[in-house]
Amino acid sequence: MGDDAIALDGFLDEETVPGDLHGSTARFRLTVSPTDERTDEMILPCSVADAELAHAVIHDLVPGDKLRVTGYLRLPRTPDEPMWLVVTALTVLETAPLMTDPAAIATAVIERYGPYLCWFDAEDSGEVPVWTEAGVWVGTAADPGALGELIEAFEQRQAAGGE
Repeated sequence: MGDDAIALDGFLDEETVPGDLHGSTARFRLTVSPTDERTDEMILPCSVADAELAHAVIHDLVPGDKLRVTGYLRLPRTPDEPMWLVVTALTVLETAPLMTDPAAIATAVIERYGPYLCWFDAEDSGEVPVWTEAGVWVGTAADPGALGELIEAFEQRQAAGGE
C-alpha cells in the first residue's frame, strides 16, 4: 500500500474541523494549484484518522498555511460519494501571515489567483494589495477591476528581468 501514496502541496482553504466528537480525527480542505492556470486549481477534501496528527491539524493549522500532505486518494464508487485524500503525513511548508487586528480579519479576505494572493478589505478604500505566494510584492490595484492589468504588468517586468 506504500506504493500508492501521493504527496501534494497546497494551501489550507479554511478552518479545520474535528471529524468526531473526541477530536481523534480531523477534516480540512486543501487548495491545490499545480500550475499557474486557475483552471488547474482544485479544492481537495482531506481526512486524518491518526489521533496525534488530527490533534495537530485541529489546533496548530490556520487558513492560508502552505502544506505538503501525503496520503491515499479515495475515489468515489457511486455518484453520491465524495472523493477525498486520507492524510497519513503532513508538513507545514509556510505559515500564513498573522493578522493582528481581529476586526480587519472579520471584514477582509485573502483570495488566490493562481500564484497570486490578493487582500480584499470591505472597509478599506477599495484598493487591493497583491503579492505572489512566495511573498514577492506585486503592487496595489486601484480597485478589483484593475487586478488583471497589475498582474500582467508585473509578469512583463519579471519576463524582462526587472524587479
